[in-house]
Amino acid sequence: MKIHSELQKGKLFQNLELLAKQVVEGFISGIHKSPFHGFSAEFAEHKIYNTGESTKHIDWKLFGKTDKLYTKRYEEETNLRCHMILDNSASMYYPERKELTIDNLNKIGFGVLAIAALMNILKKQRDAVGLSIFADTYSHYSPEKGSERHHQMLLAKLNEVSLEKKPETDTRTYTFIHQIAEKLKRRSLIFLFTDMFQNNEEDDSLIDALRHLKYNKHEVVIFHLLDTETEVAFNFENTPKRFMDVETGSYIDVYADTIKEAYEKEVASFISKLKLTCAKYKIKYVEVDVQDDFSKVLNTFMIERQAFG
Repeated sequence: MKIHSELQKGKLFQNLELLAKQVVEGFISGIHKSPFHGFSAEFAEHKIYNTGESTKHIDWKLFGKTDKLYTKRYEEETNLRCHMILDNSASMYYPERKELTIDNLNKIGFGVLAIAALMNILKKQRDAVGLSIFADTYSHYSPEKGSERHHQMLLAKLNEVSLEKKPETDTRTYTFIHQIAEKLKRRSLIFLFTDMFQNNEEDDSLIDALRHLKYNKHEVVIFHLLDTETEVAFNFENTPKRFMDVETGSYIDVYADTIKEAYEKEVASFISKLKLTCAKYKIKYVEVDVQDDFSKVLNTFMIERQAFG
């Protein structure tokens, strides 16, 4: 996924809309290398043909190119409602970055740009998108709409997030997910961007909240944002270091190698439990390395968009 060099060097959020467009265009141009061989730049205007549907809207020219059946989408087909949820808690500002650029992202920067890219696709598809943001409070809610004015308002809000200082207080994610679930009355495709960090005793409460999101037959995807090199593999120099919980302020002074094995085992157990729980409640779980590109997020979106009936 190639990004225009000037954008790549510039400050990320000065060009959020343009950069999101570049991310999507780079993804589309590389689609022939991905599992989506049937798609081209026209993917936003087509959907997979399902057996039993009327054949009158099948695009036979596209069938000739791809040997797969797609039907053309029409403007009145705007029944998809998509809601983005962004965790803006203190831990999402890891790793610390003086300046966010496309090749120098932390978790919140990755989440903001990923949402902007998905919004770009949804806009092309004339679908409705909404946005919720929470940290120590449920700070923003916008219902699902498809207008250009609404699109610009959401981009402005995402831009604000990128300029905010890191929140100082801890976040009870489950509280706000319950509140969001109460607001989403009509069936929607929901994408939650979060690092899933909370106290161990809050795990059950978080699962209850995620189950609540499923209540109105919503489809839910969790993008679990992690800096894999340090947060999963725990690769640090073996020198005395202070490891601090960015949400509570508690810390430990230790040599990295002293706790590396135990840490890796604990994180692997946490992620495994999370995957199993999500599978149990039919929630799509996607682990994402924020130092990677956006193809995993966009691939997942395309799969879920096609399956959402």
